[in-house]
Amino acid sequence: MKTFRFLDFLVYKEARDFYKEIMLLTNKFSRPYWSLADQMRRSALSVCLNIAEGSAKRTDKDFNRYIENSLGSINETVAGLDICFAESIINSVTFDKHIAKAESIAKQLGGFSKKLKSSTS
Repeated sequence: MKTFRFLDFLVYKEARDFYKEIMLLTNKFSRPYWSLADQMRRSALSVCLNIAEGSAKRTDKDFNRYIENSLGSINETVAGLDICFAESIINSVTFDKHIAKAESIAKQLGGFSKKLKSSTS
């Protein structure tokens, strides 16, 4: 088994790119929204880190728990984007662009989870 197999996962690569985009986006936030920016950065980072950590687990059942955590984190990041849009911190074009990327990641994670569940049945 490859030592760092997560590096080959498309979903990991997309999550890593998404994190970078969230970092760039939130760097522009003004002081009243710094805590929101920090939370969005942490949740976007959590998507990547859970994929990586889970990939080192011995069983697919254990790995799936981390994939489910990643799904929770991508949803948390989307909630942050929704709040940003509602507060007029970001416009609809920016919102839609990031939501589309988050949706792609969420679908990949869901498919990954389904595959891991079927292998444990």
